[in-house]
Amino acid sequence: MVPQQPDASVNLPLGGEDQARADFYALLARLLLAPPDSGLLAALAESEPISAAGEFALEDAWLKLTQAASVVDAGAASDEFTLLFLSTGNPLLNPFGSFYLTGHLNDVPLVQLRHDLARLRLARAPGAGESEDHLGALCETMRVLIQGAPGIGRQPLLAQKQFFEAHIRPWYAACLADIAHAEGANFYRVVAAVADAFLSIEAQAFSVLDADDLIAA
Repeated sequence: MVPQQPDASVNLPLGGEDQARADFYALLARLLLAPPDSGLLAALAESEPISAAGEFALEDAWLKLTQAASVVDAGAASDEFTLLFLSTGNPLLNPFGSFYLTGHLNDVPLVQLRHDLARLRLARAPGAGESEDHLGALCETMRVLIQGAPGIGRQPLLAQKQFFEAHIRPWYAACLADIAHAEGANFYRVVAAVADAFLSIEAQAFSVLDADDLIAA
């Protein structure tokens, strides 16, 4: 996602928790939009275990991701990605919001998403291969809302929550379950588990925010 117009706002440094959230969204976007290359796999394999304040599902899923990254090579990961998401004709998996919400690609949910992106002054990046309602593209949008980007300031928690609740929460779990259980999913079964654990934490955190939290953020 890229901003449509410049923004003169200056961002203060992100706090540690928000930086970690932005980094997770960036990693999920990268893995869902394209297969990992050898450099990313090596970086994942060398990553330290994470401590997520009692979020054992995320800690366990992350450990399994680092282990999987240490044994898969880039070629095998690319072949798996192609099998799951890029097969000719109708792909095995269609990780798009419109598909999960209506059963059709490029349907009303995509129109509504584009309206909200325009309001946030965001647009599809030139040359992007997937529509804006791809789960990976939505993760990239959340990263921008948290972290900001050239030409756009960080968005408050209220805007982050509204975007997540409208465009990710209604369908992410079903999509990730399909990825995890797809025939031929090995590395991406582990990716799906990490994504589900992290997005579930986000959903729970947003659900318990009250009006004072959102105003103060």
